[in-house]
Amino acid sequence: MNPYAARRARLAASMEPGAVAVLATAPEVARNSDSDYPYRHDSYFYYLTGFMEPESVLVIAAAHGDTPSRSVLFCREKNVERETWDGFRYGPPAAREAFGVDEAYPIGELDAQMARLLADVPALYYALAHNASFDARVAGWIKAVRAQSRSGVTAPARTHHLLALLDEMRLLKDETEQGLMLRAATVSGGAHVRAMRAARPGMFEYELEAELLYAFRKSGAQFPAYSPIVAGGANACILHYSANNAQLLEGDLVLIDAGCEFDSYAADITRTFPVNGRFSEPQKLLYELVLRAQGAALAAIVPGRPYSEVHAAALNVLAEGMLELKLLDKAKYGSVDNVLAERAYTPFYMHGTGHWLGLDVHDTGSYRDINAEGKPSRPLVPGMALTVEPGIYVRPGPGVPEHFWNIGIRIEDDVIVGERGARVLSGAAPKTVQEIETLMAKR
Repeated sequence: MNPYAARRARLAASMEPGAVAVLATAPEVARNSDSDYPYRHDSYFYYLTGFMEPESVLVIAAAHGDTPSRSVLFCREKNVERETWDGFRYGPPAAREAFGVDEAYPIGELDAQMARLLADVPALYYALAHNASFDARVAGWIKAVRAQSRSGVTAPARTHHLLALLDEMRLLKDETEQGLMLRAATVSGGAHVRAMRAARPGMFEYELEAELLYAFRKSGAQFPAYSPIVAGGANACILHYSANNAQLLEGDLVLIDAGCEFDSYAADITRTFPVNGRFSEPQKLLYELVLRAQGAALAAIVPGRPYSEVHAAALNVLAEGMLELKLLDKAKYGSVDNVLAERAYTPFYMHGTGHWLGLDVHDTGSYRDINAEGKPSRPLVPGMALTVEPGIYVRPGPGVPEHFWNIGIRIEDDVIVGERGARVLSGAAPKTVQEIETLMAKR
């Protein structure tokens, strides 16, 4: 069984007997005039189908009694004339064969077919309040089924949020997914190496961005997974910096947060390095603090331990370092425990230490065990994929040592939770001071 068919079968098995699930892919979006934004399929839809064409809808009917589950795909019809303009289309017969669905119909038949597929169905699963126009369309189908009530036909009595089921499924990556994520991380790591080799004082941030994008596409990645951040000097203290248009100066660090999307799976890697190839002493002190924090966070990734311990491990190291480096007043706070209790670290570290990763760069899935009392942090399980990305951001301010001003550092890696601990996917990108300086010395 192909992985998409296996996922559809798992979803059907988790539904009410006889229920129907409906999921549409993302629509095309006009940019201006007759030009669209580059099309990217819906991640949930792709997860269940592997199908990447727009104007597509998947229907899954759960097993009931002796009737097995089945999947139905609605997609564009084969149209040779439109293919001349827009490229290849499968059409329903070829799509049914290629993607292993039980039935396939033209998308133009969706409304009529749904009146049949929803008749006498106990429950409907779909993406509630996810798309207003699709919500209206679903309401129209239910209304059409209700109109048959005098004939003894019943409409679904219950609705369920389909994405909640899929979020939990997507949280654990199978071997195919892990292989694609490793490829995405390897390509992205190579792009970071390319940027390190290209960096020179006097360049502009967008020149390094161009090196990244070239390396992504050259290696077969289809898209950047998100808009790259290339932030030199003080810009690195802006978490979601996006202008990428400043000049890189002698003595600056440059923070690059960039990853590609390879066959729909995202990488998310951050490296920070000196534009001239050599860390200054203050830069090195802060960099090695962040690196130690990341090491502690990676060591906390053990099956069964709460997800929250990853952040806590990094935070303890950062808080201790802030006291040692006099970013925080030891006479005022006294201990790491007090720093943590008073959240005194937040001027220098204001974000979490990671997030889920997969088909989306901030992937789906709850960070808490929603089925447990009090909803505690959920335990780590082999197959989960996450980023680990501590940082430190020092802006000028009263009491802040001036030699640290305008230094922003983040180190981010992509990780799979393995049976014994963290499996780092993004090792292709160097991150120790020695590795970075040695690489850049060979430019």
